[in-house]
Amino acid sequence: MKSITIHNLDDPLDTLIREKAKTEGLSLNRTIKKLLAEALGLSLKKGEGRGKDFLDLFGVWSNEEVKEFNKQVGDLEKIDREDWA
Repeated sequence: MKSITIHNLDDPLDTLIREKAKTEGLSLNRTIKKLLAEALGLSLKKGEGRGKDFLDLFGVWSNEEVKEFNKQVGDLEKIDREDWA
């Protein structure tokens, strides 16, 4: 792993980073790595999914479409006991 030194960090930014580290119970190093990863899109924040990143690659069904699909495949959920005798 590489190390990076940041010179001349502004006081307000330093304060915010230190407060975040203390609040989350993390070291300064771990907090800064986490913030960088989040800022660069390399990690997910709590409750954030990646689904919205792929909406242009697949469709999203409306509630009506989901109901229609479930109606059409409903017979596939039925078990014919004669097939298993």
